[in-house]
Amino acid sequence: MFENLPVERWFEDYVTGAVHELGSVEVTEAECIAFANRYDPQPIHVDPIGAAQSQFGGIIASGWMTGGLFMRMYVEQYLSRVTSIASPGIDEVRWPRPVRPGDTLRARVTVLGTRRSTSKPDRGVVHSGIEVLNQHGDVVMSFKAVNLVYCRERR
Repeated sequence: MFENLPVERWFEDYVTGAVHELGSVEVTEAECIAFANRYDPQPIHVDPIGAAQSQFGGIIASGWMTGGLFMRMYVEQYLSRVTSIASPGIDEVRWPRPVRPGDTLRARVTVLGTRRSTSKPDRGVVHSGIEVLNQHGDVVMSFKAVNLVYCRERR
């Protein structure tokens, strides 16, 4: 874990190989259906009767909802509100297992690598491996993220 709070976190605090565990969040059926009705209205996400007859045997959360639940933990516990600039993208998004109402999700972030920008030396690039896990320790979402973060030591 980090030794400092997000508001005190700079590029230099993201150490390659470090693993950070982020809080947890419980998934409810009402939230699954509400999210999906608005953003991903597939029957497996919004129709309890239809979902029960599907290969999933009931409502499952949209993968995009899982991403949103993760993002809240990521912003509050991993990124710095003071030094985080933006993300130019994510790669290799996977949803290997469904997320179900009643699941409790947690996240694990591994710093895969960092490099200081040569064109803008006041910032660096942090590459992270993300795993979102359910209460059984099963990975339900994974991806690689890239974040731009200001440096403490300006060159």
